[in-house]
Amino acid sequence: QVQLVESGGGSVQSGGSLRLTCLASGNTYSNTIAMAWFRQAPGKEREAIAAVDMYGVMNYAPSLKDRFTISLDNAKNTLYLQMDSLKPEDTAMYYCAADYISRKLDPWYQFWGQGTQVTVSS
Repeated sequence: QVQLVESGGGSVQSGGSLRLTCLASGNTYSNTIAMAWFRQAPGKEREAIAAVDMYGVMNYAPSLKDRFTISLDNAKNTLYLQMDSLKPEDTAMYYCAADYISRKLDPWYQFWGQGTQVTVSS
């Protein structure tokens, strides 16, 4: 089992930046889990943002890769999402996900955090 706890969300004005953090615990041996960030806005489907697998290979949603950056600190079991040039349409609940196999941007990750809210005002 893997437990995930997100933090770093909040309210920011358009054009601002935020860095989200996801702390993984449990059976998180180095180089054995793949992790990803997703988001879901009210009334919309969950959307993949970026993923990093156990080999360090990263995948991004094409529409977000110019503004969002995923990174993983294996020593700290922590996943990050740096978000720059934020827009009101980025307002959503942001979720961290993990699995023991690489799922890239597919939504079928086994483990999910509770989410952290990001609100971008114009």
